[in-house]
Amino acid sequence: MPEPRSFAPRLTAADLDGAVPDLLDAPAIGWGVLGAGSIAASFSDGVRERTRARVSAVGSRSAAKAQEFAAAHAPGARAHGSYEDLVADSDVDVVYIATPHSHHLEHALLAVRAGKHVLVEKPLTRSAAESRVLLDAAREAGVFLMEAMWTRFLPHVAALRGAIARGEIGEVVTVEAEFDVFFRYDPAHRLFAPELAGGALLDLGVYPVAFAHDLLGAPSSVTARGTRAATGVDDHVAIVLEWDGGRHAVLHTSSRAAGPHAATIIGTRGRIEVPREFFTPADIVVTREDGTSWTFTSPRGEGKAYEAAEVARLVTAGATASPRHSWQDTLEVMAILDEARRQVGVVYPGE
Repeated sequence: MPEPRSFAPRLTAADLDGAVPDLLDAPAIGWGVLGAGSIAASFSDGVRERTRARVSAVGSRSAAKAQEFAAAHAPGARAHGSYEDLVADSDVDVVYIATPHSHHLEHALLAVRAGKHVLVEKPLTRSAAESRVLLDAAREAGVFLMEAMWTRFLPHVAALRGAIARGEIGEVVTVEAEFDVFFRYDPAHRLFAPELAGGALLDLGVYPVAFAHDLLGAPSSVTARGTRAATGVDDHVAIVLEWDGGRHAVLHTSSRAAGPHAATIIGTRGRIEVPREFFTPADIVVTREDGTSWTFTSPRGEGKAYEAAEVARLVTAGATASPRHSWQDTLEVMAILDEARRQVGVVYPGE
């Protein structure tokens, strides 16, 4: 087979014709970060380094931890030793929930009932049923709420969706994606703890599932096969999603294997490949059926800044949901995860 030939130059975010607004064009708002772990740190760094917004306050169960976090990732932010004090802070426009997903419902409800807009780390909650409770509360309070599915707002995703919309690979027939990360088994680690809604599916598998859903919508059927760790949570799962017309997604997630975190979109006239880390700022290669190809080079930097900018724009405009990642999108992805977890036999305490 001949080597692919370039028919277009290497593209960058500047070539997307406004598909991804400039981060610095988003309004300056005040964020309150609930939780002081590594995800909260990367989000705060992205807000501080790449947007005009600010982290106004940080909340933790430990005042000392909140102070340490603020000093490292949000200089000048108020440090609160309770989540209740954080959501009551008058300088906070939007609360970012960055605690384990086992506690997302509790902590997001705390913010919603305080009248705050909310961005909740993915997955939104443990299940679709819990998500409906939270979304109903946000609707009643009239506040903005979004699941932090940051991949949907990244430039390379805009680029690949644009290529599909232009018909460059024809009709999408198959989506392949995996997120496999090796973790040494430790029953004390949150990933293996049922009480923290552990398991590969909710922590890692949400990414390939959401990626396929973004391209093809809600599937007509879900088939999942997997294994469970000694604690009862899933640790290795394969999922096949099917849509009418013979379209499929072949997905994989694992906490006991190491993969490149790659994705491929296969169409009737070509393919799009994301060779590594498809859910972070990544490069893509679009190859047409005649062998010609082009590459999109994604800007580097903390990718969570893109979702932060989206929230700032929408909240300032008075919106309560994002059209790019709607409440219905969240519920449909959660329903897929629920069914996959049911088929693998994982039940969390209290369910």
